[in-house]
Amino acid sequence: MKLLKSNLVALTFVSLFVPAVLAQDFEKGWDAWVEKNYVTALKDFRPLAEQGHVRAQTILGSAYYEGNGVTQNYANAAKWYRQAAEQGSSWAQAKLASMHMKGEGVTQDYSEGIKWYRMAAEGGSSLSQILLGRIYREGEAIEKDPGEAVKWYRMAADGERWSAMAQNELGDMHRYGEGVIQDYVEAVKWYRMAAEAGSPNAQFNLAKMLLAGQGVIQDNVYAHMWLNIAASLGHGFAEEYRDEIARKMSVADISEAQRLARECVRTDYIGC
Repeated sequence: MKLLKSNLVALTFVSLFVPAVLAQDFEKGWDAWVEKNYVTALKDFRPLAEQGHVRAQTILGSAYYEGNGVTQNYANAAKWYRQAAEQGSSWAQAKLASMHMKGEGVTQDYSEGIKWYRMAAEGGSSLSQILLGRIYREGEAIEKDPGEAVKWYRMAADGERWSAMAQNELGDMHRYGEGVIQDYVEAVKWYRMAAEAGSPNAQFNLAKMLLAGQGVIQDNVYAHMWLNIAASLGHGFAEEYRDEIARKMSVADISEAQRLARECVRTDYIGC
């Protein structure tokens, strides 16, 4: 009986002490990783990864993928990503999916890639939801299914990260009637949400709707405003479009559009 109690005490001590030690080792490795002391960081991460520490496995996968602290090796990256993915890491699942889609370190396998993207998406990864939506929209790796694409875009549009990208995609789907009934008003709604979140692609698309008067009253001044903002954020075609419509506007209208752009940026897109 005394031996049993002693064993229980020992097991309790280990169960409490070991996680604390692992956490300390991870933090030590993370501090080195942040400082880009990759070789030092991996000395802490590798033992943790071998013991099943999910975050350490993911980081080790990234190290091999990028060649940070080790020789770049896609096969080893896939190995560590898979171990973390099988434990439920949505980041590792998404990375493993991408590697299967591209054939990096593994044989190219669209069905396997989509399987891992779906797992990550169902686990709440907004980026995976968007990428899965694009796969179904484009139909290159699987049979095209716009309705399925819309479903995943809607899920991502409600997320905290990457929501603007998903909202812009939903604008496209409603604008062109893909997977939904064509609806310019609904397209403008989604474009505006993404534009006000800072998406230059959505700002450009919203400007084009304003120029054409699709789903909204035609307005060159506000179109110029959004194109000006999108151009300042590096959109490839916004500057060309802005300068083109400027030739059709009065000096006063251009001045007003520029004032609106300044105000919109100043207020972080509130009231634009």
